[in-house]
Amino acid sequence: MNTTWITRVETGADRRAVHDLVRAAFGRPAEADLVDALRDDPAWLDGLSLLATDAHDTPVGHALLTRAHIDDVPALCLGPVAGLPRQQRAGAGSAAVRAALRAAGARGEHHVVVLGHPEYYPRFGFTRASAHGIPLTVDVPGEALMVLALAWPSTRPSRCPPEPSGTPRRSASDRSASDRSQPAVRRPARRRRRPPSPAPPGRRLTGRRVPSWRPT
Repeated sequence: MNTTWITRVETGADRRAVHDLVRAAFGRPAEADLVDALRDDPAWLDGLSLLATDAHDTPVGHALLTRAHIDDVPALCLGPVAGLPRQQRAGAGSAAVRAALRAAGARGEHHVVVLGHPEYYPRFGFTRASAHGIPLTVDVPGEALMVLALAWPSTRPSRCPPEPSGTPRRSASDRSASDRSQPAVRRPARRRRRPPSPAPPGRRLTGRRVPSWRPT
């Protein structure tokens, strides 16, 4: 199906619709409850919960970016990502992801990590995190953890920051799994994992450069 979706930032009036959308996409309440919990968490960043809507402004796709860290380096974590079951594989979830990445780049964010399906997220430019010195500390396939460097506005637009190496961590509110808008990689072990200690002062970033994503 070739559909052009309208994308916009979530508003307070969308909360019930987002909850229902995410629950329908995953077929269970856990991910929808996670989104609700993150709204009251310090990891929440206004303007980075993005929707894809139909012609009637009904949300059909959702992508969320929240604050995370790769050791002591600020980053964003993508997820949950969801699409209404009747719209899956019609591009609604992908439209929401691209809108979220555009919004993140516009506000000067540099790094995004995602734990999800390795056949889905590379279309946005994500690559395997372990290739850049970012380890996986949960019991899922290693290729499920991916990372992306966002290019930021500059007089030299070809430049982008190299990915830092280190261990990714997110808010303690993250108790969930990856998205089901594509076949999901579940993350139950994160329920029990405590964030690692910060890197020692003076730590140098040694991650290699990865492909950058640019707004189109």
